[in-house]
Amino acid sequence: MGQYRKQVLRFVCLGACLYPCIPNIKGCYFNGKEYLGIADGSGFYVPGGVYFLMLPFLTLTAAADDDDRRLDRILRKALPDMPLSAVHRLLRKGRVLVNGTPGKAADRIRAGSVIQIRDEKANANPQAPGRETKSGESLPDLDILWEGPEFLALNKPAGLAAHGPESLETRVQVYLADKLPPSLSFKPGPLHRLDKPTSGIILFSKSLEGARYFSGLFQERNIRKQYLALLEGVLERDETWEDVLIRDRESRKSFTAPEAAGNAGPETGRIARTRSFPLAAKGGYTLVILELDTGRTHQIRAQAAARGHPLAGDRKYGGRPEQVGLLLHAWKLELPEEAEPLAGQKALPEMPHHLEAPLPENFRRRIRELFGEGVLDSIGCNTKK
Repeated sequence: MGQYRKQVLRFVCLGACLYPCIPNIKGCYFNGKEYLGIADGSGFYVPGGVYFLMLPFLTLTAAADDDDRRLDRILRKALPDMPLSAVHRLLRKGRVLVNGTPGKAADRIRAGSVIQIRDEKANANPQAPGRETKSGESLPDLDILWEGPEFLALNKPAGLAAHGPESLETRVQVYLADKLPPSLSFKPGPLHRLDKPTSGIILFSKSLEGARYFSGLFQERNIRKQYLALLEGVLERDETWEDVLIRDRESRKSFTAPEAAGNAGPETGRIARTRSFPLAAKGGYTLVILELDTGRTHQIRAQAAARGHPLAGDRKYGGRPEQVGLLLHAWKLELPEEAEPLAGQKALPEMPHHLEAPLPENFRRRIRELFGEGVLDSIGCNTKK
């Protein structure tokens, strides 16, 4: 009872078990009847001395990003710590109400619908929407290259993870906490991968529609990505690297398997294709532009190392240590000049066609030491936006 004051309450049982209670009485004799009980804020004392504990609701409101999405998928996003089996168990037991009616997994939810979940674990879930970030927190320091209504382009510093705890993703979510409407199905997140030791351009979605749109562009390979890298050894000509890339989960490294190139698949690996364009070579190093046709985990690092040219500073893949760390920078990103809407989607407004991230000063300084200032000037790469 605690802090709640008792009050007499007239209660009408609906007989549909919309409000599961503890203990759960089968063949409840209150079915459809009206009776007087005493409420203390947590439950009811009823005739016969039985105390019914009423589990509180976790109440969520569907927003625009949730419109026309399945109820079970919304719940999975809203309750990320709850196993899928537990979500479906709540649905089967009628413990999820949509606008007051028990919901089903395949129900399509409309924006504005009120979803109520009666479960102790759901109420205790620390990842429920709106609980990760607090409005009013000091805004994080972000190097914003461009921001529009659907996405955010950032210059990620080397050494900062793109996603996960204490990552760029969490900083972006704090930055956008007061800027975006609430959503159960969507959280701002990176649209493509960028390794922790790699600096440069990374895109973050600001809406579910934007995330879907750019996912389609990446899948159709309509986005051009260029990197600047310092490789060990000398590359004398332009090359196209094509390999089957296999990921080893134990070592968390990727390996090439050229002999399996004609038999790529889920078990044997996936095709990785990179084009390299050397700019300057000196002192056992080559500065190159690398253009990705695919986007596999550690693609550049694994393919370069397989050819005897590991990235300078990439000790994980056999490179010699560098004081400034791994010298790999996501330099340019180009979107289609005439961005056509994908099937079933509308074209997004205010889309830049070209984005460029300035080199970190330590990377630029190392290049200047090896090759002089002219090589960066020749490609228009400097530290200014």
